[in-house]
Amino acid sequence: MLKLIKYLKNYKKEAVLSPLFKFFEAGLELLAPLIIAKMIDIGIKNADKTYIIKMGLLIIVFSFVGLVCAILAQYFAAKAAVGFSTGLRDDLFRHIMSLSMNEADSVGRDTLIARVINDTDQIQMGLNLTFRLVLRSPLIVFGALFMAFTIDGFEALIFAGVILLLCITVVLIMSKSVIYYKNVQKKLDAVLGKISENLAGVRVIRAFSQQEVQKEEFNSISNSLMREQVFAGKLSALMNPITYMIINFGIIAILYTGAVRVYTGRLTQGAVVALVNYMGQILVELLKLANLIILMSRSYACTKRVLGVFDIKNSLIGGELDLGDVFDRVYGSDYKYHDKDDKNGVFPPVIEFDNTGFVYPESGAHAVEGINFSIKRGQTIGIIGATGSGKTTLINLIPRFYDATSGSVKIAGSNIKDYTIESLRKHISVVGQKSLLFSGTIKSNLKWGDSDADDAQLEQALEIAQGKEIIDLKHDGLESEIEQLGRNLSGGQKQRISIARSLVRMPEILILDDSSSALDYLTDFKLRKAISGLDKNMTVIIVSQRVSSIKNADMIIVLDEGRIAGIGTHEELVKSCLLYHEICSSQLFEENAV
Repeated sequence: MLKLIKYLKNYKKEAVLSPLFKFFEAGLELLAPLIIAKMIDIGIKNADKTYIIKMGLLIIVFSFVGLVCAILAQYFAAKAAVGFSTGLRDDLFRHIMSLSMNEADSVGRDTLIARVINDTDQIQMGLNLTFRLVLRSPLIVFGALFMAFTIDGFEALIFAGVILLLCITVVLIMSKSVIYYKNVQKKLDAVLGKISENLAGVRVIRAFSQQEVQKEEFNSISNSLMREQVFAGKLSALMNPITYMIINFGIIAILYTGAVRVYTGRLTQGAVVALVNYMGQILVELLKLANLIILMSRSYACTKRVLGVFDIKNSLIGGELDLGDVFDRVYGSDYKYHDKDDKNGVFPPVIEFDNTGFVYPESGAHAVEGINFSIKRGQTIGIIGATGSGKTTLINLIPRFYDATSGSVKIAGSNIKDYTIESLRKHISVVGQKSLLFSGTIKSNLKWGDSDADDAQLEQALEIAQGKEIIDLKHDGLESEIEQLGRNLSGGQKQRISIARSLVRMPEILILDDSSSALDYLTDFKLRKAISGLDKNMTVIIVSQRVSSIKNADMIIVLDEGRIAGIGTHEELVKSCLLYHEICSSQLFEENAV
């Protein structure tokens, strides 16, 4: 928790005032039994109504002041705890967003969500309760013991014995409960993971009529969590009956010994009543303290889990070069792609893979290995291969979503690790296989590509992406609402808006990773034709399962099990690469394949 104390720096006043007001409240509460004792021993004994009224008014004043102190303590505790968790959650989210896909994959999406939401909430509740009880409960317990000694030393020994037994009980039960509550948090992660998986794949589940199977699996995980929670709850529930039993035996002992001492004149009736009240105060506060310990144990476990996320370091360390400056210096503003430049090597390749390989975390096999090829600026490159051949992995290395585990990737003659992450991704646009849109409007989503783009530029990007009809058919045009993840759009509409979003910035390198799979062949053809008519210096990489989408590319790369099976034009590969010939034969008429 000490590592997170920095999030209280803006709430130092609240962090001090909350326990302080609780301290004042506890002090007033400890005085109340003494006042009642005086009312009995002086007011009632002497039938002094004036004294009884005066003491009664004093108790009312104390109660009112105590109420005000309690309200202020609650307010300051809540303000500090909520402010603490807000700062923690913000920094945790920023840290997670700064992690590379490598680190995010190794931890898991569901685990990260649980850390941001559930764990920070548990820490907040633990902190809130700590502010309110960290001074109050010990003061009441030991204050009541001290008051008992001021009243009668013999009776105070009963208090000391009762407090010792209660402390032993609390420690034994809490030490076991902490272990089980840690297991509860782990099983909660499993439940959250299952919920996330089912919500994401609800269509697939229904398509295969797997609802009942998933219900049974969820019930199994949920029941496991329930059993752990019930067992931990039962263990914690032992606290009340055992503590009440100890306190009641203590009260019986006080009443019995007190009656004897009252009879012999060594103790007053009011003193016995005060001692019984103090015993009740100890019971209440120890129960509160037990709840605090339980919540603190949960908070401690959650704190370790949150700190574990902060301890994950981003493996992607950017360089100092600006990709835009390097492009201007290397290629110049008048650069145009020509075949002769390729042959004579006048300009360096815009992208170069040099014996590049990559292995996913906790995977023994290479996803891609021994990749060697180069792309000239302005070329259109096609990448094709069977499912799982490494196509997406390969293009994910270009914008540094992952770092190559062997070899290197260069852009404009420099290793991509030498560029700043911001400039690298500013000049590279990637449209992934799954079109992800965010809640807002079509306009707000398109502006992700360039926040300074005007409506004309946005509409032009949509037109190139064959998505102009989307806004034409909608009443609000660019201001039309998009629900979370684009739920109110079809797959083809989402893909076209995603492509338009990447085209808004007119990047140096455009990567389309099977991003037109939901489009019909005619729309796909129009899209490729429109892109080919753009700035000739834009390098376009098209990853596709369709031969028709890459057939006219300047160069086609065929991947097979993470390795290059062939490189060349369509005509060259049909003759020289058996795998490509088989792909063509399966999709095109044989006479068009050769």
